[in-house]
Amino acid sequence: MLSVSFAAPTLPKSGSIALVLAGDKLGPAGQELDKATGGALSRALKVAELKGKLGHAIRVVAPNDSYDRILLLSAGPADKADELVLQACGGYVYSELARSKAKSAAVVVDFSPRNRKLSAAAEVAYGAVLRSYRFDKYRTKLKDDDKPKLAALTFHGKDAAAARKSFARHEALANAISFTRDLVSEPPNVLYPESYAKEIEKLKKLGVKVTVLDGSAIKKLKMGALYGVNQGSIRDPRVVVMEWNGARNKKDAPVALLGKGVCFDTGGISIKPSGGMEEMKWDMAGSAAVVGAMMALAGRKAKANVVGIVGLVENMPDGNAQRPGDIVTSMSGQTIEVLNTDAEGRLVLCDVMTYAQRTYKPKAMVDLATLTGAVIVALGHEHAGALGNNQKLIDQLVAAGKATGEKLWQLPLGEAYHRDIDSPVADMKNIGSAREAGTIIGAVFLERFVENDTPWVHLDIAGTAWAYKDQPTCPKGASAFGVKLLDRFIAEHHEK
Repeated sequence: MLSVSFAAPTLPKSGSIALVLAGDKLGPAGQELDKATGGALSRALKVAELKGKLGHAIRVVAPNDSYDRILLLSAGPADKADELVLQACGGYVYSELARSKAKSAAVVVDFSPRNRKLSAAAEVAYGAVLRSYRFDKYRTKLKDDDKPKLAALTFHGKDAAAARKSFARHEALANAISFTRDLVSEPPNVLYPESYAKEIEKLKKLGVKVTVLDGSAIKKLKMGALYGVNQGSIRDPRVVVMEWNGARNKKDAPVALLGKGVCFDTGGISIKPSGGMEEMKWDMAGSAAVVGAMMALAGRKAKANVVGIVGLVENMPDGNAQRPGDIVTSMSGQTIEVLNTDAEGRLVLCDVMTYAQRTYKPKAMVDLATLTGAVIVALGHEHAGALGNNQKLIDQLVAAGKATGEKLWQLPLGEAYHRDIDSPVADMKNIGSAREAGTIIGAVFLERFVENDTPWVHLDIAGTAWAYKDQPTCPKGASAFGVKLLDRFIAEHHEK
């Protein structure tokens, strides 16, 4: 991970420097450097016509005998430079400098954001760290030009101690996001229920209590819906429970975070088309977001009681696989007619929901899942779908998503949708009668497993779990969508 440090305002007299500007105007540090370089920066701004929009940049190469390069990057208008804008600036700074041969650089935010409570340096540093993520674990023949050279950034400013303190919280979150992205990026021959559970056990070092339920324990608990999804795999399923009791009263009811962990989804007997099936290694991204959130909460010693529970399976099509037409009995006792074995995530989650409610009696329950392709048809890759039985909880999550850039859009539930999953031979079927409203149908199925009016929200992250192109703070690949959102939600509404 990129090394980040904070130092006094005095700028180095050589090397590489990045200045984050408000619009296209040089601030105090920029004016000082402009003078030191004989006006090179003001001339570059004039000739290059920096437009002053977020992310626009110019590089001044070798402005004198001392400096290798000076990067001028615009944050846009100063009054709009909130935390997300500053984090994006960090991502842009990293991307621009990483294209050079610089191994290290100094960074200065050369203006004061409107919100004086924000540590601009810490926010920019956080964005740079997020953007620097790479998954090169299996690349053995990387050319030197393709290997990252930028290893360290030093942020210079008036209050380095305050910036360092502010960044410490971000660092715990960045570590969790990196771990989450690693999990989602791993190939399915490496990450499967058993090995995934072992990865989760690493959270014990942070003080998280981790309990792993194997196949026999899952059978004993009568999780027939979850177990049925996995029965075509040669590997045993797992349910992993993560407990963080950071509240003053350890007996306070926890918030439950639940995740779908289908480590690979072929679709089962209702097999998927071969084109793009390799992407189904990240059908466990909902569970990874829960793991990452638990890691972040423990990493910053959150003052809240939270339990994270993930159901880990493989959906494979061997001779023992679940068939369309099978009827399974869930842990709740409700029976399910399985008409499509590729609508499997809801079968995993429904048993996890029952286990969470009966074991922990949570005060709120949020599940995350790459549940439906329909949510991509509805919302594209900009928003995840949010559906639930409690408007206050939905609003809290939507607000947390807006604040962190992990955007949610509420979709409706209703009795008409429930009628569509009534089965003539069981309590319900796992799909609707037609292709319409697929995301809502998945959610109303899960709603049937909410007990005692527990406040519950379902987040369908199928369109946001993977970035198909580089974003300011997320390179192409696993996004870890949900980690920042859940961390903010807990911080704002459940920490005391």
